[in-house]
Amino acid sequence: MLSKGNAKKLILIFALFGVIVVFATSFFWAISDSGDGRRFERTNVSNALLPPTWLSDAANESDGDTMALFGTDQLGRDLLARCIVGGAISICVGLFAAFIAVFIGTAWGTIAGMQGGKIDAAMMRGVDILYGLPSIMLVVLITVAANSFVQGNPSLSSALQEFVNVVALLSAIGIVSWLTVSRVIRGQVRSLMQRPAMDACKLIGVGPLRTCMHHLIPALLGTIVVYATLTVPTAILSEAFLSFLGIGIREPLPSWGNLAADGLGQLNPVHSRWWLLFWPCICIAVTLVAMNWFGQSLRKRVDPRSQG
Repeated sequence: MLSKGNAKKLILIFALFGVIVVFATSFFWAISDSGDGRRFERTNVSNALLPPTWLSDAANESDGDTMALFGTDQLGRDLLARCIVGGAISICVGLFAAFIAVFIGTAWGTIAGMQGGKIDAAMMRGVDILYGLPSIMLVVLITVAANSFVQGNPSLSSALQEFVNVVALLSAIGIVSWLTVSRVIRGQVRSLMQRPAMDACKLIGVGPLRTCMHHLIPALLGTIVVYATLTVPTAILSEAFLSFLGIGIREPLPSWGNLAADGLGQLNPVHSRWWLLFWPCICIAVTLVAMNWFGQSLRKRVDPRSQG
């Protein structure tokens, strides 16, 4: 018989596996090409701005062979497929940006904590200065510079231009998101350096690199994983906000941010196409709540003191 704790872990593992399988299957369905273009970018102007097919009045507006559970946009593209592909792009940007933030923050905090003294003070004052700067403005400047570079090189292919814009966006978000991680890691390292094991490493001549890789990093792994899971939803929200403003992911690539921006333009007193704004916002909200819950739950398991 499984214990209650093991049963909960098993249920969570199966639930997570099920979500991954469903999302992967939906993603391949959304990017499938039946000869007239990939599903998420396939246009049909005659079916433009159709409401979700499960609404009672949707059948009267469609041509009879259109099945759009989330409705269609102004070009007749399936909104469900675009939300799935946009979600994959938004989540990937969030994951890679979180990886950059955690890597830089861990390296910075570890070096500052190990060195101590004036080096530690100087590095942490640098973090304090960066905290005083508007991070969103730094992200905007980096993305605008990348867009200017792309526009100044028209010889680049469209795929390469999209790749440069995406890499610049996730790099910009990651570069400004490492400050909190560095402070936490630095505090943890300072605490670990006070342990007798660290004094023993110094006495027997263990080098700083070996001390870091074999003693500090394994002890910090739980904290690193927790703050990585908490950084991902922040990065996703930043990407959605920038794409909503038109300086993040741009057409023809969808993201939850630019889908919400397109939907906002369709809200008016005459014809309110609410589904164009409703579904991207629901996707963002559900993803952020789920990831924040997962990160907080993981944090409580790693650090029981955070429960209070």
